[in-house]
Amino acid sequence: MSDAHLKETKVDGSLAYDGGFLKVHKDRVTLPDGSITHREYIRHSGAVAILPVLDDGRILLERQFRYPNDQVFIEFPAGKIDPGEDYLACAKRELVEETGYTAREWHFLTTIHNAIAYSDEHLELYLARGLTAGEAQLDAGEFVECFTATLDEMLEWVRTGKITDVKTIIGTFWLDKLRSNDWKLD
Repeated sequence: MSDAHLKETKVDGSLAYDGGFLKVHKDRVTLPDGSITHREYIRHSGAVAILPVLDDGRILLERQFRYPNDQVFIEFPAGKIDPGEDYLACAKRELVEETGYTAREWHFLTTIHNAIAYSDEHLELYLARGLTAGEAQLDAGEFVECFTATLDEMLEWVRTGKITDVKTIIGTFWLDKLRSNDWKLD
């Protein structure tokens, strides 16, 4: 099936903002009906999110203040992919940096696009098992509090709105599907 009847085509555009972390673009585009409009969007190099499961089944989580929303969020360990960096290597690096843990077993789960209307950001989700504790190696300016929870606690926190971070919600549902054997690892 062709998607030509849905495609928008760039006419011209410019970089509206070039930050150290994000780049904001503003383009003029032709819509499928021939009309012209503008699209503003953020370019982002992507990130990884790690679903770290301890041998007893508890899940390793973080609490971190997120400035744009002025609150502390519960979330899975995650971090930005450096240019040219292998996604799994990034996941391993971020798990150690943020939590101190290493894992002997890694499984790629899926790619998610968390803000498709205004960003090209993608998150690569990995399951990490066989965890060994170590010392966190947080980046300068990074403040994270690690803790553990059961999957049932996490599901309740998603249901009640205590967890609202999209990668953590999706990861929680993945863990629930894996636990019930509805989904299998590749």
